[in-house]
Amino acid sequence: MPSAGQFLAVCEILGITDIYSTFIGTNPENKISQLNEEGQEKVLEYIDLLVQSGRYQKPTAEVIPFARTIRLFDIPASAGPGEFLDGYDYEEITVGAEVPETADFGIRISGDSMEPRFINGQIVWVEQTKQLNNGDIGIFFLDGNAYCKKLQESADSTSLISLNTKYAPIVISETSSFYTFGRVVG
Repeated sequence: MPSAGQFLAVCEILGITDIYSTFIGTNPENKISQLNEEGQEKVLEYIDLLVQSGRYQKPTAEVIPFARTIRLFDIPASAGPGEFLDGYDYEEITVGAEVPETADFGIRISGDSMEPRFINGQIVWVEQTKQLNNGDIGIFFLDGNAYCKKLQESADSTSLISLNTKYAPIVISETSSFYTFGRVVG
């Protein structure tokens, strides 16, 4: 027994456009199906004339673009040696659907350690959260600097990893001042 989608696909392949008439019989709700072939052609010609006039077309809904205000921090997060992220130095910008709905703020990337995924000067969108999973890319505070890195946790250490292999992992020691700002979502 085919699903509704499969059934409609088969009808489309076979060129069946009036499913009711083909499988059940004359549809009393469809006045066109009660006409002979010549009458149906005349109705279709008249429909074409009405459509071409533009006066009788259904109004189309105007899609209103989704927009919201989000913080964009002025001081970049390092994808390199590290820079300080100032919690008060930001501007509010209007963004649309190009920014993930889960994003709480944006920040520019500085450096090349997250290439090829993120490039110098690119804005990344961040969901503010203190908890990240192993392997998540996030924005981190470490000893006075802000970083965009991949979190790597193992049984004996936690490190911040660059995607660009020319950079060594940054191991977080027990004496480090470490904080997670959030997860990069776009």
